[in-house]
Amino acid sequence: MKRYRQHILYISLCLGLLIAPFCCSNIGAKDFVVVIDAGHGGHDPGAIGRISKEKNINLNVALKLGKQIQKNCPDVKVVYTRTRDVFIPLNRRAEIANDAKADLFISIHTNALANNRTAKGASTWTLGLAKSDANLEVAKRENSVILYESDYKTRYAGFNPNSAESYIIFEFMQDKYMSQSVHLASLVQKHFRNTCRRVDRGVHQAGFLVLKASAMPSILVELGFISTPEEERYLNTDAGTGTLADGIFRAFLTYKREQEIRLNGSSQTILPEDLPQPEEKTSAPADATPETEKKATARNNKPAPQPSEKATVAQTEDKAPVFKIQILTSSRPLAKNDKRLKGLKDVDYYKEGGLYKYTYGASSDYNKVLRTKRSITAKFKDAFIIAFKNGRKVNVNTAIREFKNKRNK
Repeated sequence: MKRYRQHILYISLCLGLLIAPFCCSNIGAKDFVVVIDAGHGGHDPGAIGRISKEKNINLNVALKLGKQIQKNCPDVKVVYTRTRDVFIPLNRRAEIANDAKADLFISIHTNALANNRTAKGASTWTLGLAKSDANLEVAKRENSVILYESDYKTRYAGFNPNSAESYIIFEFMQDKYMSQSVHLASLVQKHFRNTCRRVDRGVHQAGFLVLKASAMPSILVELGFISTPEEERYLNTDAGTGTLADGIFRAFLTYKREQEIRLNGSSQTILPEDLPQPEEKTSAPADATPETEKKATARNNKPAPQPSEKATVAQTEDKAPVFKIQILTSSRPLAKNDKRLKGLKDVDYYKEGGLYKYTYGASSDYNKVLRTKRSITAKFKDAFIIAFKNGRKVNVNTAIREFKNKRNK
């Protein structure tokens, strides 16, 4: 009988060892879920500019962000609160995120100022008590969407979005996801500033109902000011919306990778610098005015050289991928001595999506290009590696694999 019990115990232990890895892999295999919320929609236009409505800008950026994530992150499930011009109640947006058991909630909005006032820049918000009248006004404007709901007094327990007294509830509220939310918000602002070249209006807190009801790290992004004509025009271009979506995407990747390393000790998420740049990219830096650019062009009419025909032919005939470091993007050709090139010589460029994308340090040796990139990081913090093959831009990860395979032969 004793020996029988020992056999049973031994078999149970063996089965446990066999089953355990499968249990772990199922847990590890869970998709990372991100909910992307395009603010406003339908009969709620959001802020209205001279040529556009906030609801359409928000949706445009939300869809581009989701597309970027789906294209580059097969382990991420993207859930949208809306994919077309429809009205979604504020509490329903949070319900969608909670029902999806989301790991992250990103709500996308566009800022505005009343009385023809103008301002520039992007900001990112997390849940908390508004510490200034300006912050409170932003929360009031975004929360006022509930007034489009017939039963809002019942649904939101008497909350009045236009009354400062209603926001006292946020003073006593504890958000267990606050540190993660603030960290993601900081990453978004970093990329708005460095990658997108937008004016950085910083990370702020205020009482947003849509964030209050979301049971996961959550942020609300204000892309720019639709009430400022220059910014409104930017927000209605493919380059502008593509650039902003790309900035949020790169912040998302960094956040996801950090969380995976913290929880699992490692991550398969590719860092933003190793990803190819999308076609819709930033134009000249936001602090460079058209007048300044015109004067610089007038002083030196010689743009940085475009690849010669011979070089193009040689590159086309070369079957090995050629790696380059993309350092910046401009809406027009830059002079050789343009201060944005920071003294680099032998700078090249290619045109994509109507933009001039400047590169440096071309080589078929990926390791050499990687070393060069590290050497210029102090000057170009957001530089990243791209690849060409037979004269055409290709996925850099595919090119790196090809380079490594050839070296191992």
